[in-house]
Amino acid sequence: MKVLNGIDQLHAAVGTHLGYSDWHTIDQAQIDAFADATGDHQWIHVDAEKAASGPFGATIAHGYLTLSLIPMLSWQVYRVEGTKMGINYGCNKVRFPSVVRVDSRVRAGVELVSVEPGGTGHSVVARVTIEIEGGGKPACVAEVVSVVVF
Repeated sequence: MKVLNGIDQLHAAVGTHLGYSDWHTIDQAQIDAFADATGDHQWIHVDAEKAASGPFGATIAHGYLTLSLIPMLSWQVYRVEGTKMGINYGCNKVRFPSVVRVDSRVRAGVELVSVEPGGTGHSVVARVTIEIEGGGKPACVAEVVSVVVF
């Protein structure tokens, strides 16, 4: 894990790749729990028998499930010391280039794009790429925006 001490080190890290998270397995239980939480019970996510003969050969994780893993995976990559708080502000751009089949392992790579002062703190933009172990295309590429208060 990369530890950045304060705003100066955060600014200095702009334009650098901060590292990778550990691998995380997305199993059917996690997919089912996400389906229950969101009400998205489409068969490609929750019906293993039907999905086996579908276009992906197995159930797949929801794209938004993959996106929702970004905080957990990013916290394994880096942290900023000396902050009072940090909050999610949103995403500038999100794409899902590849599906994540059940029982796949994914990890996040994080690149720090920008740090700008704002009204209540600093706007921090990071490009997070969720990779699939053994996959050619990433599962998700997102520019996530956080507000960090020192």
